[in-house]
Amino acid sequence: MKYTHKPKKIVLVPYPAQGHVTPMLQLALALQTHGFETVMVTPEFIHNRIASNIESMDGISFLSVPDGLDASEPRDFFTISFSMENIMPMHLESILSSLCEDGGVACVVVDLLASWAIQVADRCKIPVAGFWPAMLATYNLIQAIPDMIKLGLISEFGIPQHLGTTCLLPGQSMLKIEDLPWLIGSTSQIKSRFRFWLRTLNRSSVLPWLLVNSFEEENGVRFHSRQNPKYPEVFQVAPLMWKSCKNPSFWEEDRSCINWLDDQNQNSVIYVSFGSWVGPIDQEKVTELALGLESTSRPFIWVLGPTWRKGLPIGYLKRVSKYGKIVSWAPQKEILKHKAVGCYITHCGWNSTMEAIECEKKLLCYPIAGDQFVNCTYIVKVWKFGLKMDSIKRDVVEKGVMEVMEDGGDMQQRVMDMKERITKKGVLRARNSLAAFIDDLNKL
Repeated sequence: MKYTHKPKKIVLVPYPAQGHVTPMLQLALALQTHGFETVMVTPEFIHNRIASNIESMDGISFLSVPDGLDASEPRDFFTISFSMENIMPMHLESILSSLCEDGGVACVVVDLLASWAIQVADRCKIPVAGFWPAMLATYNLIQAIPDMIKLGLISEFGIPQHLGTTCLLPGQSMLKIEDLPWLIGSTSQIKSRFRFWLRTLNRSSVLPWLLVNSFEEENGVRFHSRQNPKYPEVFQVAPLMWKSCKNPSFWEEDRSCINWLDDQNQNSVIYVSFGSWVGPIDQEKVTELALGLESTSRPFIWVLGPTWRKGLPIGYLKRVSKYGKIVSWAPQKEILKHKAVGCYITHCGWNSTMEAIECEKKLLCYPIAGDQFVNCTYIVKVWKFGLKMDSIKRDVVEKGVMEVMEDGGDMQQRVMDMKERITKKGVLRARNSLAAFIDDLNKL
């Protein structure tokens, strides 16, 4: 379809999880500053969760598509993958067709983990840009899959052939086979997740652009760019909006945390959260973590949903009531900004890592799934403002907290320096990078 004017709408399709929706919302706001109308398309179950907060996202239009799942079905990796491949495409195609008739669509920005939407946009003859919500290093792990198979590091089904320290990427000797993001669950689940990443890789190979939610890594490695025609041109667009407005949360936040923090001493509080997507840790580990926090005798805030509280020791809430606060969900950014927080026990999700850097917090790391292992490696071995726990045992937790809280200022200085570097150079570079992408888009 030809237009008498350049379309000014950009449609954004995130993978349906909080850690993916949040950075795409920030990108949508940044695109608005370049004169575009932004439209966010999410499954109904995501749309309904954030509906009450939608008004706070000035200028972004929100549309939903059915996921075809029963209300009682869990929205996990496998059910969502089925829905994305079999249910959502027809509904997105209908939305894009309507928008094309109403002034046109300049571009569809697709989260690579929602790669199904690339094919839909192609059928509608709309330009597509990919979006990677995590580090470039994790993107490069996916791009390296064919080489890893050729080198015999993994089988054609993604199963590791050699465990231990193995160099997967040029200059990335700190990464191990165990860091691969699909190595979760049983052998059949690993194979299924690997097929998902192969689809993602194959579909994204045709993209001209890739917007990456990451800043320049500190180890000096250059990543794939358009110098190799097999890969899209990479535009690193983070941190675009560190001071952005509040993002819609999928769950109701317990704001009593902030008043509670106001009564605590500076740098005295341990903040514990393992994110929103995966079940955090099993009940045995909940018990060990609970006892480890108790043994520190330090004040703490722990984000722990009701389902996972079965692992708390009998009488625990009463025993720690004077210095511990357990909540179902919390305003994380505000907590991390608070001067009372001195240590963050984290799963190393990328959004949480970025927020920790922005808020200058030291980390005690326990990665669980996906890209978290790579993020943890960078935090501990490259940027060096955190420590890793190899297990969750009460004595390991107690020792880790003590080392992070009493590190003598080295880790604190490193995270402060890192924030300063990103603030001085990274924000400007991200804005220039986004502007370069838009210049490319406008040439079409």
